[in-house]
Amino acid sequence: MSNKPENSEAAAIRELKQIPGVGDSIALDLVEMGIHRVADLAGKDPEALYTRRCVMQGCKLDQCLLYVFRCAVYFAETADPDPEKLKWWNWKD
Repeated sequence: MSNKPENSEAAAIRELKQIPGVGDSIALDLVEMGIHRVADLAGKDPEALYTRRCVMQGCKLDQCLLYVFRCAVYFAETADPDPEKLKWWNWKD
């Protein structure tokens, strides 16, 4: 095992993957938008996050990303979350 300090991006990705529905790819999306901790999502507008990510990618992304962002903000803001609301697919329009 290495004693080398973990880089901040890797630490952020590991923390963000605690959010239900967030894997490596979406965690990296969040990091690239300046979100490095779960707490950074509190108070954010999921629709604005989705729109911003679409602009950054230069195309309209799958709506499922919006649903994951809605779930992620709920997770960040809720002390005792409803297990059904931690399923990103329950955040469809």
